[in-house]
Amino acid sequence: MPYYPNLKKLDDQKRRRTVKGLKGLRAALKEQIPARTATDTLLLATWNIREFDSGKYGYRDDESYYYIAEILSRFDLIAIQEIRAGLYPLQHLKSLMGSWWDFLVTDVTLGTAGNSERMAYLYDTRKVRFTGLAAELVLSKASGEKEEPVQMARSPYLAGFRAGWAYITLATVHIYYGDSKPVDTRRLAEITAFANTLAKNARKLSASPQYEPGGEPAPDNLIMLGDFNIFSTTDATMKAIEKAGFIVPPQLQSIPGSNVEQNKHYDQVAYHKQLARLKPTGKAGVFDFYDTVYKSDDEASYALDRAEKPGQSFKEWRTYRMSDHLPMWIEFGIDDGDTYLDSLL
Repeated sequence: MPYYPNLKKLDDQKRRRTVKGLKGLRAALKEQIPARTATDTLLLATWNIREFDSGKYGYRDDESYYYIAEILSRFDLIAIQEIRAGLYPLQHLKSLMGSWWDFLVTDVTLGTAGNSERMAYLYDTRKVRFTGLAAELVLSKASGEKEEPVQMARSPYLAGFRAGWAYITLATVHIYYGDSKPVDTRRLAEITAFANTLAKNARKLSASPQYEPGGEPAPDNLIMLGDFNIFSTTDATMKAIEKAGFIVPPQLQSIPGSNVEQNKHYDQVAYHKQLARLKPTGKAGVFDFYDTVYKSDDEASYALDRAEKPGQSFKEWRTYRMSDHLPMWIEFGIDDGDTYLDSLL
């Protein structure tokens, strides 16, 4: 639960609106997201938080931060994309969510295509431990190719974690968008090279213990997640992930989409082949916060807030308060004690 006392510092109208929004969010999250556990399950999420926080259309205020913190606090480990140069957003979230939360973050991606973005992992240290593995992925050339591949516009961010019995290597990404069509040439090339490089080097990306000198570690549970800018589950961009040996859980393939209109499959979570001591529970989905906060019929109450940056529709303006992506989540079982004990028999 986020830290609420500073709500008292908001002016009366905004405090009442924020409290009402938080109560609605808490009820919706409780209904739609499984309850967190101390040792049995891991709730993993990914969220592209739009321009977080560039100030391009006005900086987010306390109300937005409270809502974002409330949502994030319902998960154990979250990959976040589209963080901008300043680290205030992550630092402020940590102050709201509690001292037991921590984050890992990349440097700023240089170059026009990189959009000066960072990527980060936010995690609850009471449940999740950082293993020490953290790296930005460099693509390798495919077999038979003479030239090195063009690197991705935004370097994928890898990090190793342990939760319960499971070691997990996460690789989060914000794939190049390009032209607004199902298969942009560079977008497809990035997804293909990213998935193939991960699959080819799965063992090298492991943070599992090496019990013998010089011995190779067992592969971790390798999971790619983030904003892939995939339009449809039938597109070549999606097929490239599957061809490399990654599995998108059926629960996430069946949802309408992860953008606000829920008609595009931009965001994905996919694990590589067989999992070890990490078991999908069958619970997964996206959370639509616009059913609860910044609703269409709330437009009049935000007239003064919107005056700072006039000219946008309310539906567009609110995506710079929250996001134009919905958080995607999946639940895994992480208590493999019974399986291990059975193996000793």
